[in-house]
Amino acid sequence: MELEATPDGEVFSSNDEMQELWPLGEVDPKKARFPCCIVWTPLPVVSWLAPYIGHVGIAREDGTVMDFAGSNLVSVDDLAYGSAARCLQLDRQKCCFPANLAEHVCARSHEHSEAGTAISWDDALRSGARRFEHKCYNLFTCNSHSFVADCLNRLAYGGSVGWNVLNLAALIWLRGRWLDRAAAVRSFLPFAAVSCVGVLMAGWSFLLGMAAFSLLLLGWFVLGVYCLKGLVG
Repeated sequence: MELEATPDGEVFSSNDEMQELWPLGEVDPKKARFPCCIVWTPLPVVSWLAPYIGHVGIAREDGTVMDFAGSNLVSVDDLAYGSAARCLQLDRQKCCFPANLAEHVCARSHEHSEAGTAISWDDALRSGARRFEHKCYNLFTCNSHSFVADCLNRLAYGGSVGWNVLNLAALIWLRGRWLDRAAAVRSFLPFAAVSCVGVLMAGWSFLLGMAAFSLLLLGWFVLGVYCLKGLVG
């Protein structure tokens, strides 16, 4: 299969052989099938206070979702905390699948080798799952976003091996889509209800407290990802 790198870092096959070998099925939320997608669902309690925070998973080529659901546990076809609310389908042609160091098509071949390479989409997910089956889950240091970011780094998706919890969260929120109106409602309704009750009971200072909580969370992840590297997986 002949691969070329485009000027913007995208990788593509000139004869579309990848699509011919394994054509992707359609996204089917009713059957929970999301081929090569990142999926997102709200977290209990935490998303009630900060609705942009949730739980993510990444799907294999057949659409089966895998997610880091707890310590030493990568679930398959059983997304923790409920069905997916948002999804973003990724392009396999933006990945790098080198058979050896000389066959890298991404610009960061050495960094990609250090992050871990894969010969296919599913191979990257299997490798990531094996690693996270030996990790302890922690919302603040090693969570579901950590697992998906690790898989994207193994894929060198978009020519990058710098995926982390922050730019992954930005990707799913800026480019993902709601699966239906009900998914959006169940994601934001608890937040709206908690906000209304809080304002009624404590006044507008409750909203200031929620804003401070969000800023503290954001600050923690910025600190852990970019300042104290290695603190947040």
